[in-house]
Amino acid sequence: MGFFSFLGRLLFASLFILSAWQMFNDFGDNGGPAADELAPKVASIQRFLTSKIGDGVPKIDVKHVVLASMALKGVGGILFVFGSRTGAYLLMYYILFMTPLLHDFYDYETDDPKFHVLLPEFVQSLALLGALLFFVGMKTVLPRKLIKKKPIKTKTI
Repeated sequence: MGFFSFLGRLLFASLFILSAWQMFNDFGDNGGPAADELAPKVASIQRFLTSKIGDGVPKIDVKHVVLASMALKGVGGILFVFGSRTGAYLLMYYILFMTPLLHDFYDYETDDPKFHVLLPEFVQSLALLGALLFFVGMKTVLPRKLIKKKPIKTKTI
């Protein structure tokens, strides 16, 4: 069971690790293609925060968002491979923060082709989040069940 558990975690985390590695290779001076994709979305968040809070909102640099997502995916994925709950939490933070940014199907009408591309990706991210929640739940519940298990008493006649 231990080998299959490790293999499952490795296959699951490879999605995040390989994505972080690709972002690292494409980063360059301007943040790479990930920064180009995130720039309008981060700008809209910046405008929203400025409208709600005022002009005191610090500017959000897209390169910093890309670096943070790269770090969360890479470090979280590597830690997750070795069974760490911290790695699972880092991957959950990545999914919780980046899924609404990357897969913004809610900004499109249902007859728009972009809607039909983004909605399955959003649902896939929710499924990954569910798998991580399951992992964290099993990590916390399983040790308690093993501790509560009482040894079987032998019967004497």
